[in-house]
Amino acid sequence: MSLTLMGILGIFLLLLILFVFGIPVGFAMGLVGFVGFCVVISLDAGCNMLATVTWDTFSKYGLTVIPLFIFMGQVAFYSGVNEKLYTAAYTWVGHIRGGIAMATILACSAFAAICGSNAATAATMTTVALPQMNKYNYEPMLSTGAIACGSTLGVVIPPSVVLIIIGLSTEQSIAKLFYGGLGAGILLASLLTMTVYVLCTLHPSWGPVGKKTSFKEKILSLAGAVEMLILFLVVMMGLYFGLFTPTEAGAIGSFFAVVIALVQRSLSWEEFKRSVFDTLRISCMVIVIITGAMVFGRFLAITRIPFDIADWVVTLPFSKVTVMGIIFMIYIIGGAVMDALALLLITIPIFFPVAMELGYDPIWFGVTITIVTTLGAVTPPVGATTYVVGGMAKNVPLERVFKGVACFLPAYILCILLMMLFPKVVLFLPNLL
Repeated sequence: MSLTLMGILGIFLLLLILFVFGIPVGFAMGLVGFVGFCVVISLDAGCNMLATVTWDTFSKYGLTVIPLFIFMGQVAFYSGVNEKLYTAAYTWVGHIRGGIAMATILACSAFAAICGSNAATAATMTTVALPQMNKYNYEPMLSTGAIACGSTLGVVIPPSVVLIIIGLSTEQSIAKLFYGGLGAGILLASLLTMTVYVLCTLHPSWGPVGKKTSFKEKILSLAGAVEMLILFLVVMMGLYFGLFTPTEAGAIGSFFAVVIALVQRSLSWEEFKRSVFDTLRISCMVIVIITGAMVFGRFLAITRIPFDIADWVVTLPFSKVTVMGIIFMIYIIGGAVMDALALLLITIPIFFPVAMELGYDPIWFGVTITIVTTLGAVTPPVGATTYVVGGMAKNVPLERVFKGVACFLPAYILCILLMMLFPKVVLFLPNLL
């Protein structure tokens, strides 16, 4: 049996273990990678590889950035930043037709910038925003679709744990990925907001007009959100001007998030303990996934599948745009049936060399596949973010939630097309670093 065939069998075995037995993705990747390595080389080599990868992964200084940014997001979550951000966004745009749905997307963008989690943003905004939209007789499809799609901005707008892991996996600058994600996130948020306007223009009953607010009320509404805006700017500007590394940015962000919560007296001792516990739980999960992915990546490397695919793709009689389109379709389909982080970690060792061989910028590719994968996060049959919203919106059938999401899918497609036609959308800010 050839090495390439063994690698392909390993990939199918991994997917089988994931879907049939429901083993957590980090352990599944580690198991398949270890067994495959032992079969191809030897048991001793497999044990040595496992020990080396585990030590190298857990001893990396760069990985400390993950729990730091997660902790910053958890503190913001438990201190009630979400409600303040929503109130500020609603005060500014709630008087426009469909304005509450637009405010929800803007609030999702702001909260996602702090939280960095699709599921947490979806759960939070469903709790806060859905009752308000029900109060103003919004169409449930529009309400739930706006929340589900707005929540996907959590893995695009920095500080994003997914972008951090992509940077570590591909040895790219995390700061540049953050700035690339910022440009792409603003573009996607704008397109989602425009989609709400178009839908409410075509169907006026879907988004009734909210009450008007004075300029004074608009300014006063910022009082609850300005502290976190300043925190976000401190982190991003510090990275931009090279004042501190991404890890130091996470530490500074976490420290000031706690200080802000204490000054506002919005974080109790019990909530602080819950934020620490959730940070530990999520960080351990992410690091185990990274370790499993690196073990699986070593197995793929010795089977030479990534390099064979890269060499084969270059010889295809297609343009590089067509090849990239095929890769994107794989990510959309994969994102619909499995967790986004797991999908990226499994596929990056395969497709990153292909993208480099085709001459694409590594920062552009990392940010763009993140956007493409978020499209899968809201589409069936899995669509994890959509299921979170559907599970919490008790009075809205799941099929109506998916119909609402379908209304926003053209915004994702247009965003991806614009990023392909105009790479500067992603690369303008990173190139300034």
